[in-house]
Amino acid sequence: MERFGSLSRRGFLLGAGAIATIGASAHGQGHAMRRIAPNRASDAFDPDVDLELICKPAETPILTGKPTRVWRYAGNLIKGPAHALTATPESYLGPQLRFSKGQKVRIRLRNELPEETITHWHGLHVPMLMDGHPAAAIDPGETYVYEFDIRNRAGMYFYHPHTHEKTATQVYRGLAGAIIVEDEEERALGLPSGEFEIPLVIQDRSFDDDNQLAYGGDMHTSMFGFYGDRLLVNGRRNLTLDVASRPYRLRILNASNARIYKLCWDDRTPLNVIGVDGGLLEKAETRPYVMLAPAERVDLIVDFSGRPQGAKLTMMSGEFYGLIPPMAQRMMGSDVPMGEEFPLFAATVTRSLVEPWKPPEKLSTIRRFRKEDIANPDNPIPIAITMAHMAMLLNGRPYDHDDIEPRERIPVDTTQLIEIFHERGGMGMGMGMGGMGGMGGGMMRGRMGGMGRGMGRGMGMMGMMSMAHPIHLHGQQFEIIERGFEGDEDAYATIREGFIDSGLKDTVLVAPGERLRIVKQFGDFKGRFMYHCHNLEHEDAGMMREFSVE
Repeated sequence: MERFGSLSRRGFLLGAGAIATIGASAHGQGHAMRRIAPNRASDAFDPDVDLELICKPAETPILTGKPTRVWRYAGNLIKGPAHALTATPESYLGPQLRFSKGQKVRIRLRNELPEETITHWHGLHVPMLMDGHPAAAIDPGETYVYEFDIRNRAGMYFYHPHTHEKTATQVYRGLAGAIIVEDEEERALGLPSGEFEIPLVIQDRSFDDDNQLAYGGDMHTSMFGFYGDRLLVNGRRNLTLDVASRPYRLRILNASNARIYKLCWDDRTPLNVIGVDGGLLEKAETRPYVMLAPAERVDLIVDFSGRPQGAKLTMMSGEFYGLIPPMAQRMMGSDVPMGEEFPLFAATVTRSLVEPWKPPEKLSTIRRFRKEDIANPDNPIPIAITMAHMAMLLNGRPYDHDDIEPRERIPVDTTQLIEIFHERGGMGMGMGMGGMGGMGGGMMRGRMGGMGRGMGRGMGMMGMMSMAHPIHLHGQQFEIIERGFEGDEDAYATIREGFIDSGLKDTVLVAPGERLRIVKQFGDFKGRFMYHCHNLEHEDAGMMREFSVE
């Protein structure tokens, strides 16, 4: 069976159709999604930053020879500081957007693609109408106007389509870009900036003999996600950074559809981690490697001081196993199997520049939740992951915009305890939320409670279909308070030290055999907010649900 096909218009439709068929065959077609009318600019909103993003077809050189047809975001700054929008040079990636906490931002999204689309501001705390809900998709020729305040603390966020059953292929074609948010707390630290602050966006792609993007539109892609055979960083292959012998700040985003990376230097120099999805940690952490799932970000300080000119350091994805089924490895057909070691990018010292610097002892202050802050300390909201034959489910149900379960109705301005786990058995069709209301009650130990005996028999590797899932929750960032495991200890040992749970997150990797507890606020805004697997093929296949904040 041919693994990759050219991403022509016909190939795109075939790939999307294979994904959509999974959910339809298991649970029927569901209700037709009611569309939200395109939002218009408000005269009452006076933006500090006003910009236009245009989704459009384009061509860009990626490989030697013929340029590659892509879809990309083109940007125009209408009002605001010049650094609010910076093109990504020699790349199909959208422009980097840079905002400050407290700014009012207007973004005019215009669709010049041959199909509907909508854009989600991943990690930003915004109202539902500004979140890029799939129901807000706009047709070719239409414009959707986003207007919101920047409420997030400083950090790296990003933007990408959230189009119903088309997210995977639209992101794969090139629609993605980085967002940097600044605030006064971070500015006071004097972290490396300007040319010494480098955002890096990692993606994997495959190409046909004509240098065009190829995409696996078969059932294997739908079940396990897309894994390409070329690694691109900032849209370029074999990226090498020219650096000076001084500290740098590397802000890394995994914008791949499904691939998980284990970041480590080739000489095994430890990683100095200062931040994750939701911004700075309270203090720096040193790790031998960092696991980075799709949509996760990590903020590193890399000190090239003392390295001679010509010295080269290569960032690798290190070896690991146990995050995808062995059968998936055999079926994928990629020349770069997930879990094998391969290079991502390199840095070469090209000049001497003596500027000693080290992170301060204290980086930031993170408000930690107490048990009395939580509305449901003894009755966590479940997110049960089921990956079964012909079904991608959360809490035993596929995505349907008109299907809100009682436990998915959340009072606004409350803080909720949520438990994320793999449903027992792995191959089952799901229990539904109704049977899990009291799961985990009374298991609080340690800072807020232990995992207790709730791990359950049969978690382990949970059958042939079990794999890791990066779970993303829209809205405010959350705090990870528990990570319990029962399963293949040898496999888990290859990833265990790479989880940074001390910072604020919006996406968390849930490995086979893991059970996590998180605490999340649902503040300020009422409406529907998605939670889903950020393996984009899984999201499109139905592994997505909504919280109704009321």
